[in-house]
Amino acid sequence: MKHWIKRTLFGFAGAAMVAGSIAGCAGQRHGWSGGDSADFRAKMVERVGSKLELDASQKQKLTVLAEKLQAQREALRGAGGSGDPRSQFKALFAGNKLDQAGASRLIDEKTAAVRTGSPEVIAAAADFFDNLNAAQQQKVRDFMERGGRRWSRHG
Repeated sequence: MKHWIKRTLFGFAGAAMVAGSIAGCAGQRHGWSGGDSADFRAKMVERVGSKLELDASQKQKLTVLAEKLQAQREALRGAGGSGDPRSQFKALFAGNKLDQAGASRLIDEKTAAVRTGSPEVIAAAADFFDNLNAAQQQKVRDFMERGGRRWSRHG
């Protein structure tokens, strides 16, 4: 595998882990859409900020990351038409045969959305993580090691 492909895949995996970690530590599986997304982001930043003992600059970097993740999520939902991934996927199975052309189109659209937005997400994730001190970075690693389960009450 070419070096740049490996780097891209690792970048996507890293961004996904950070995104999952941030969403998971907020303790909610919903709230990223609709009118309350700004509210949700603010609460998530506050919760993560508290757990990691972030200073104002670090909280700002986390806010930027959360905004980039939300924009990426919206771009993915919007890619492929209706904006409802479940209905898009179900439509592929609506006929007697799987809509292979539709599946390929859907994958291409979602991949293009990821490819377009990922550099900003990765840069925001790097800016946030790279500006944490060693103890804060270790807390993030520990959280990811637990598989993204909630922050412990003691850590």
